[in-house]
Amino acid sequence: MVDQQTKTTTVVVENDRTGTSVETLKRAIADNLFYIQGKVPDVATRNDQYMAVAYTVRDRLVHRWLQTTKQFVKNDVRAVCYLSAEFLLGPHLVNNLVNMGMLENCKKAVEALNIDFEMLVNQEEEPGLGNGGLGRLAACYMDSLATLNIPAIGYGIRYEFGIFEQVIKDGWQIEITDKWLHFGNPWEIPRPEHTMEVQLGGHIEGNLDEQGRYRVKWIPARIINGVPYDTPISGYKTTNTNTLRLWKAEAPESFNFKAFNTGDYTGSVQEKMFSENISKVLYPNDEAIQGRQLRLEQQYFFTSCSLQDMIRIHFANGQKLETFHEKFAVQLNDTHPSIGIAELMRILIDVYAMEWDEAWEITHRTFGYTNHTLMPEALERWEYDLFATVLPRHLEIILEINRRFLEEVSEKFPGDEARLKRMSIIDDSGRKFIRMAHLASIGSHAINGVAELHSRLVTVDVLKDFYEMWPEKFGNVTNGVTPRRWMVVSNPELSALISETIGEDWIWDLTQLKRLEPYANDAVFRKKWNHIKQQNKEHLATYIKMHNGVDVDSDSIFDVQVKRMHEYKRQLLNVLYVITLYLQIKDGQAKDVCPRTFIFGGKAAPGYAMAKLSIKLINGVADVVNNDPEIKNKIKVAFLADYCVKLGQQVYPAADLSEQISTAGKEASGTGNMKFAMNGALTIGTLDGANIEIREEVGDENFFLFGLTDPEVKQLKANNYRPLDFYESNEMLRRVIDKIADGTFSDGSRQTFAPIIDTLLNRDEWMLLADYQHYVDAQAKVSAAYKHRDEWTKMSILNVARMGKFSSDRAIKEYCEDIWDVKPLKVVVEDIDPVAAVCALY
Repeated sequence: MVDQQTKTTTVVVENDRTGTSVETLKRAIADNLFYIQGKVPDVATRNDQYMAVAYTVRDRLVHRWLQTTKQFVKNDVRAVCYLSAEFLLGPHLVNNLVNMGMLENCKKAVEALNIDFEMLVNQEEEPGLGNGGLGRLAACYMDSLATLNIPAIGYGIRYEFGIFEQVIKDGWQIEITDKWLHFGNPWEIPRPEHTMEVQLGGHIEGNLDEQGRYRVKWIPARIINGVPYDTPISGYKTTNTNTLRLWKAEAPESFNFKAFNTGDYTGSVQEKMFSENISKVLYPNDEAIQGRQLRLEQQYFFTSCSLQDMIRIHFANGQKLETFHEKFAVQLNDTHPSIGIAELMRILIDVYAMEWDEAWEITHRTFGYTNHTLMPEALERWEYDLFATVLPRHLEIILEINRRFLEEVSEKFPGDEARLKRMSIIDDSGRKFIRMAHLASIGSHAINGVAELHSRLVTVDVLKDFYEMWPEKFGNVTNGVTPRRWMVVSNPELSALISETIGEDWIWDLTQLKRLEPYANDAVFRKKWNHIKQQNKEHLATYIKMHNGVDVDSDSIFDVQVKRMHEYKRQLLNVLYVITLYLQIKDGQAKDVCPRTFIFGGKAAPGYAMAKLSIKLINGVADVVNNDPEIKNKIKVAFLADYCVKLGQQVYPAADLSEQISTAGKEASGTGNMKFAMNGALTIGTLDGANIEIREEVGDENFFLFGLTDPEVKQLKANNYRPLDFYESNEMLRRVIDKIADGTFSDGSRQTFAPIIDTLLNRDEWMLLADYQHYVDAQAKVSAAYKHRDEWTKMSILNVARMGKFSSDRAIKEYCEDIWDVKPLKVVVEDIDPVAAVCALY
């Protein structure tokens, strides 16, 4: 810029920590490689290069983050605190670059430094902080909270080794350690100055205080330190940046010098080992009592740390404890953090000497509870004796909450003893248990399900008594997913086509996708759409060849079921159809079959034998089908090991058919169904979870429906469902099951899959045999539809165009309006040092 009077030129020089031009990014990357990684380009490894770029992006993120925090404090905002045992974030680099509008400049800067950008993307380790839909939902919500400028903190555990890395050996799942932190994590910032103490075990002592009031002192057996690690969470095209705070467990004294000097080397680090176990692994195997105790300790650990942290922040902002609920809306993401209700009561009463009624009013107005399951066995219960050992003071508080609550129930429903037993937090029908969903329901001011069907079933089944007690507490917020991660990052070519056609507003207002509908009838647009889908399929085919050694036809139907392995999700039903199609081809009944590639993926809990056996069966079927010369390329089967967000970003864009086939009334919502549909896959599914709402939005004609409804499932079970009737009356089904039983898919062993055969023929709790023929018929409709590729592409376009409802942005807006009463605050970021960034040249 030239001043005409003085004839001087003023050059604005970007700050190397905050600038986003290509030249500034190049300098910053080189500086970080040299000063943080301690390397020169000639000897830098791929990881050094990735870390240098990550730190460069983080610098810009931290600038926004600190300004956001400053302005939230200055404006005295009410904040959302999202408590979740999982945050399945996925890789950070590209997601942050997209949100911050830096992707293209960063690519250019990296390439100018002779670094392969795709190599950097592949180098990033995925954070091992979650497993399934619960953790991915939490991550989507954190993205939307930032995008919508909602003040928020996510709280969870910094798992050192995640859940596990899945490898497949001889068809079986093998769990190995997920060392996602072995090269460090450039996105997190430790905050040891905010370490919290957490007490466990011990006993309680009662006494009278100076005013003669009864007070309790908890004498713990152990104390664990919780050290916070903060990750800034960016929003799309906003400077607002929220905080994900994860807690690492440490021992107050990590090394016993005295024990070491006496030769007790193991004993010298024993306290460190026991303490740090709490944040080692997500969902430790709970078959043994030690595993269950560790899970309870984990849940209390992060919940206690988080509530203490909120109170610390509250006091630091000059607030009084009596207004805690006015400044924090705490959401319980399922029952894992529900111990927080008793913990907040303990802190208010024992630490700050608050009277019970006032403490309860604050607690009740602070918490909201999201229920994520319809299965009673999935609603957490803790053995009474175990709970008393780990959290003796909390047991006392829960017993008092329960006593007062049951008095309320008695007043509203006098003489109904059966209701009192059903609603009590303490289940004493046999061995005594603590019902955590009951505690969450009693202690929260709002309870929501995560799909319309699920929320209705919660009120008529799982929490029916609580709904009758407090109908005003209950509501629905259908789940959603972020289009930034699951479209813009995962499917950049399709996203670019959409933006070229209707503009970019859809990225933060997904309802704008509706404007794509007319283009379903545009032949040129369909051709472009189909070309992108084909490219995505070819990329996934390359991955399958590299990792599974299987050549798949990218022109075949990519029929995909990727999700956590569980019997109610019915991966086995899918396998039954694969075998059916295999036998039909062998019989010559399917000469004109539409070629298919069946793609599976998902982890089974280490202690879940039936889920692990299902993986073995999938791989056994794959071995037979893929190597049968009669089949050629008509069917291929691939199980993708170690399914995760990074792999999902390749799978969703490549799918033609999305398998959402859970038993009706069992899936709370599902979010994979949304990700597939947003990327143009058509759905075959039951009337379960969010499938119902997806079908309503995309249209019956663009959804392959099959299966019993929830009332029909219940009716069939009430009529003494006998799976053998279906086996005996359906010749093809009988042949399929017999093939599994006779060792065809297990190298001749009849014992390997005997538990599956026994389950299917004698119990079939998940109604696979009852739904089998309807499923096969629906699959025939899929094959017929796919043969008309142009019509299929139209259906694909309409699926995407009608997915506007399923953005996590919409869900977060509903939470803010209906449950949290939290308002957005748009942050304006100030430059770090504007004076130093300007110089005059003569």
